[in-house]
Parts: sequence; C-alpha cells; structure tokens
Amino acid sequence: MSRLFRKTMTWGSVLLMLTLVLSACGGSKEKGSESSPAASPKASESAKPSESASAPEGVKLTGDFEIQYFVGGYGDAWWKEVIGEFQQFHPDLKIKESAGPKINDQMKPRWIQGSPPDFVYIDGAGSNTRQMVTDDQLLDITDWFKTAQNSDGKLLSDMLIAQPEEYQAGKVHAVPLVFGSWGTFYDKALFKDKGWEAPKDFESFLALGDKIKADGQMSVYIHTGVYPYYINGGLLDPAIVAMNGYDTSIVKKINSLEAGVWSSEPVKKALDKIVQMRDKGFFDKGSPALNHTDSQSQWLQHKAAFIPNGLWVESEMANDTPAGFDFGFLPSITQDNGGKYVANPYVATVAIAKKAKNPDAAKAFLQFLYTEAHGKSWAELSKAPSNIKADLEATNAPALTKEASRFYNSDSTVVSPEVVIPEELVTERNNATLALTKGDITPEEWIDRMEKATEKIRSKENK
Repeated sequence: MSRLFRKTMTWGSVLLMLTLVLSACGGSKEKGSESSPAASPKASESAKPSESASAPEGVKLTGDFEIQYFVGGYGDAWWKEVIGEFQQFHPDLKIKESAGPKINDQMKPRWIQGSPPDFVYIDGAGSNTRQMVTDDQLLDITDWFKTAQNSDGKLLSDMLIAQPEEYQAGKVHAVPLVFGSWGTFYDKALFKDKGWEAPKDFESFLALGDKIKADGQMSVYIHTGVYPYYINGGLLDPAIVAMNGYDTSIVKKINSLEAGVWSSEPVKKALDKIVQMRDKGFFDKGSPALNHTDSQSQWLQHKAAFIPNGLWVESEMANDTPAGFDFGFLPSITQDNGGKYVANPYVATVAIAKKAKNPDAAKAFLQFLYTEAHGKSWAELSKAPSNIKADLEATNAPALTKEASRFYNSDSTVVSPEVVIPEELVTERNNATLALTKGDITPEEWIDRMEKATEKIRSKENK
C-alpha cells in the first residue's frame, strides 16, 4: 500500500504519513481472525517455540490476556507464530486474539468505554498512536522501559532501530515495532548497464545527474506532484537533519512547532538542495501532475532515473515491474561529501492499555517480541523491515528489505525521528514544496509561508 493510505493510518489527522510496505492497499484485502482465541488446542500443538526463543527467567503468567492487532498488507503469519510461541512458554495464560482488517473500528467502542484489550499493535485505518496518548488510553511505561530486557536478556532499547517517540515530553507510551523508510530509489540493473554508480552524497548525485541529462534518455528525478509529501519525506526531511550536522533534535523542534525553526540555517540549506536540483533541470517536468502510481510507473519504465518513495514501492508495483528491474535504495542523497546517510522513518507501534487487566502479561509479551529471532521472522513472514535490529543476510527476506536493513544497522546511517505536524501544516508544506520545485516561489517565500502557517496554529492552541 502506498503512503497515501498510510497517511490515514499513522498520522491520522495529525500527520501526513507514511505505511507501510502494504501490498497494493492490502489493508482492505487481507483477511484475519476477529476476536478469535489464540490458544485453541490445534494452535497450541502446532506452534512450537523457535530454537532461539526463550521466556523471561522466573516469570509465571496466568489469567486472561487479550491482544489486538491489525491485519493488513503484512498479514498475520508473524503474529500467529509469536503468539503461539508465547503460549507455549506460558501454558496457564488464556490468550485471546482480537484481529482483522477492521479490528480498529470494531474495538473502538471498548477503548472508549474503558474495557480495552491488554496489548495493542497500533496500525491500520482508524488507529493513531498520538491520539491514543492524548486520550490517555495507553500505559506510561517510561520507567519500566529504561531497564526492560527482552527475553534473551538484552536491553530492550538496544534492540531498536528507532527509539520510541515522546508524544508527551519525557514519556514513553508506545514502542515502534515496524520500521520502514522514505528514501530515493533507482534501478540497479539500469545503472549497471549504463555504467553509473549510485551516489553517496549530494556532490556525486549532482555529477551523476549531469551525466543522465547528457545521455538524453530520461529525466533525472521524477516525483509525485499530486502528493508532495513523498518529496518531503524522501528528500527534504533527510536534508534538514543532514544540514543540522546530523543532530536529529531539529525534528523535535519542528514537531513542537517551535518559532523560527523553518527559518533556521539547516532548513535554508536543505531548501537550497532542492533549488540546485531544480535549476539544473533535474525534476521531471510532468511531475506536478502525477499521482503516486503514475510517477512510479514512469520510473519503472525508465522515464526517470530516481524517485522519492517508501519501501512499500516494490510490493505496491509488483504487477507492473518489468522483468529484470532491480530495486535499489538510498536513505538520502542530500548529505555533503563524506557525510552520513539519514534514514527518515515511518513506524507502527505496540503499546499496553492503561486499563489493561493483565499488564504483567502485556509487558512480558512486549519483551518477548523484541528479539533478533523475531526480527528475522518478521522480515521473512511480513516481507518488510521490523524495528528490531537483526542481521537479515541469511534469511529469506526480500532483497530490498535486506538492503534497507544494512543501512539501518550501519554506523554510517543516522535514523531520524518522524516529522509529526498538524494536518493543516502538512498541507501548507506540501503546497510550498511543490511550488518551490516548479520555481513558482523562492526559498524565502517557502519559509515565510511555513512560519506564518505555524504561528497561526500556535495561536489557536494557545487560546
């Protein structure tokens, strides 16, 4: 599924985002169980713990334990597997699965009435982690998370690629489980045929762009003009972090609507990268009128060399991908010579209900999920990256997932927090960025638009 659908899933009315590697809008096509027991005799007999799976020392769990999870493009095979393993370690626990493609809407009345499940995977239409925190529905796990270990005895926080977002200052309410990334994509097979090397920084990108223009067979960079958050997520946001010396705190300043952040030097330098690309004629002239699938189709047909997108693109375009096309991925292209890549993520989280009836089981299950073995099985069964650090090389995960994982786990990559801003500001930024790529406005005008729009929102919130 494209990020267009993901926007409603993760950001809701707050965020433009971005998830996820859902296959061809799989959220509405996948089937799953709804309020079905996980610990049926057949499930218990067939689900055996993996060789590297283990239970926390001295933990004996009993009683009822309910898990809610959305079933979309990732399917439910991974959830069935890990829940089955967890049941084997805790045979006295009565586990109930509440799952399916419409589970968020079905369970909403229970959350509102104060009778939620114990554990929840927050993804899919109708879910929003920030809103659940705002509505005081999730357990504050700040202190617990500081020392929590996974079932292998490793510090849970050390197993994460992206750390939990603090929707309230200094507080942890949810832990990212799924990790995807915006980035710039290209065809490795085409590049090999042309003798082109994938750029490692903005300098080499500009040099390659000149070669591509001289070749005259395609444009350099095509994007989704109808949905400009693709170019914001894949190009502008990583550039802002890179231009801030890889200090990701600037994203928190953006998310908190800090006065003057849009006119800061890092933002100005990032906008200049777009201007340089524009002035060199790198942007495909047809981009402003293209939606996500149209721009992706043209890119697949080699009408452009690069495209900003998310890791779902391979799955989404599976039926339209030409034979021999080899998806290549770069987290960012705007870093200076010798600099690091910046991965701009989109995540889906797991959390414990504040009114959970079995919080001990929920905490133990959360610890159980975040092991390298389960990170590997997620990649294989869901065909997408998880937020669990794991070496995927020897797994059956898709090649693009493995390539992305190498970047995530490398010291040469900085993982940025998500940009989470109000929807009206998302719209303003989308329009401003598109206008900048077309040459309709200057960077100064872009900044002015954003500062005024942000001030308007701050004024509303302060009333």
